[in-house]
Amino acid sequence: MVAHEQTERDGGGPPAARLLPDPVAPADEPIVGPGDAPETDQLVAVPRLARHEVVLDDDHRVGVAVCGQGLPVVLVHGFTAEGILYAQTLSRLVRMGFKVIAVDVAGHGATQGLPTGGDDLAAYAGLLRRVLDELGVRRAVLAGHSMGGRLVAELAAEDPERAIAVVLIDAVVGDTWDRLIRVSVVVPPVLFGLTALLVADTLSTLPVLRNPTQALKLGRLVAPTLLGHLRRPWRMLGPAVSMVRSRPSRELLDRLGEAGVPVVVIHGDRDLPVPYATAVDTARRTGGTLVTVKGGTHSWVLKDPETLPAIVADLLDGPLARVRAAVLGAAGLQPGATPERIESAFLGPHALVRRLTPPLELRTGSVRHRRAAYRWTVSTPAAAAS
Repeated sequence: MVAHEQTERDGGGPPAARLLPDPVAPADEPIVGPGDAPETDQLVAVPRLARHEVVLDDDHRVGVAVCGQGLPVVLVHGFTAEGILYAQTLSRLVRMGFKVIAVDVAGHGATQGLPTGGDDLAAYAGLLRRVLDELGVRRAVLAGHSMGGRLVAELAAEDPERAIAVVLIDAVVGDTWDRLIRVSVVVPPVLFGLTALLVADTLSTLPVLRNPTQALKLGRLVAPTLLGHLRRPWRMLGPAVSMVRSRPSRELLDRLGEAGVPVVVIHGDRDLPVPYATAVDTARRTGGTLVTVKGGTHSWVLKDPETLPAIVADLLDGPLARVRAAVLGAAGLQPGATPERIESAFLGPHALVRRLTPPLELRTGSVRHRRAAYRWTVSTPAAAAS
């Protein structure tokens, strides 16, 4: 059941009410890489993230944002954020042939908090599982930033068949993070210090001096989120306490590795709240690919919308090329399968998410984006373990 729907253009602007045809007609979309696209007078696709409130069978309201057609990618945001903040990055992924689904975590964005506040993060992952079931998403690339990384790791460890791959972006998993949490239980100032670092990193997200135009776009997205926190600061208490209460992540990571789930660990080497060492341990335990974002702080993925799509394109031409081919082959798809056929292979036959997806708008012009602001290196599992 869907409570309401509104759409948000790439980069911001106030959401507008919109009714969609049922079912949504498939639309062709150009594949645009992370670099600058050439000028053109042809029609180009303009992705619009459609925001919805989905009501589960127990009347729990959950905020989701969807767009695009192709291989499903589920993105789960970090602590104090919400899915729409990643709108610019998600629109780039849509143009690369993905169907993006951003889910607001319990107590964030348009999603109600858990009745008990959440005993640990497994309860938050349980809600995420129910949302994907409601949407009809049978399999997807599960991507999570910060706290969202822990949630997708929980979900994939419990149900490996649901994950085409797991992408952990500066995720709160790994031995180093676990040690920080254990110390913070005994020495509470450590937890306050971690919180202060997260707040400081968030405040530095807007690239006001380096890129005023991007700062304005991101500011339009961030402002409603910050206003919501000011109005209801207590909403963040449950998730914060749950992170402290959660069991160590070592078992989750070991189970991912044993299940053979493809894992990509992407982490900024200047992440202070979630130190880079935790990413090295995560890649080692899961046998995953380690991507090191040079100069990246905890929220680099929000600071520059071009870098993550550029990394994804790089991986699909490299370490993940065989994974993608194997997944499509197992689904009976040829390499040149259309986005519609690819999507159908991983969604239920009557998936609600299809009806929630807006049609791509077409306009005359060009699609131009800046080149990625960050550089990165990619390490194989063997190199990550050394």
